Amino acid sequence: MHAKPKAALALLLLVPAPSLGAAAAMLWWPGTALGTIIFGVSKLWLFGLPLVWHLLVDQQPLSFSPARRGGFAVAALTGGLIALVIIAAYLRWGATLVDHPMLLQKLTAIGLASPWRYCGAALYWILVNSVIEEYVWRWFCVRQAESFLPPVLAALLAAACFTVHHVVAMSVYLHRPALVFCSLGVFLGGAIWSLLYVRYRSIWPGYLSHAIVDLAIFGIGAALLFC
Repeated sequence: MHAKPKAALALLLLVPAPSLGAAAAMLWWPGTALGTIIFGVSKLWLFGLPLVWHLLVDQQPLSFSPARRGGFAVAALTGGLIALVIIAAYLRWGATLVDHPMLLQKLTAIGLASPWRYCGAALYWILVNSVIEEYVWRWFCVRQAESFLPPVLAALLAAACFTVHHVVAMSVYLHRPALVFCSLGVFLGGAIWSLLYVRYRSIWPGYLSHAIVDLAIFGIGAALLFC
């Protein structure tokens, strides 16, 4: 198979998986074994497909994506700026855009009302999930998209793919105005992190920026739950 259709096939196999998993677990069959199983399978697919494709289809060696070109200062700056924008937007519009009682009810229902559980979830998302997202959406998705698009357009396509399953998940917790606002923020964040990958050819600058943003988001969540 030629490079362009092969890369397009890789994206077609990858991109729907997290949306289907989120929809199964949160919209179609919430709280059921079926929803949980589909969600778990989608997570395994999301992690495993890029690895198998890289080794067996693209026949490339494994790499830990070393940041040989640097980029951490730019990453810290972008992460800090995005975090400040999120905090400022929440302070300015959070009271009108976010249904606080509903959000608190939803977070409590999934067991995050305990400070220890909340901190555990935050650590997982910041230290593990963000790395997986950089590995999937920046390294694999951007690289595959670059087979048939210029680098900047590949970064924007990867950002759009990154946004889709977040829209599905956030629709459970947010009403439409807040959902549109937050989805735009996810896309812009994904675009910035994808462009960091294009520029520095490593997932780690994007991860640093991503982790700073997640820290701000979980800080806002903690304020909602415990203050």
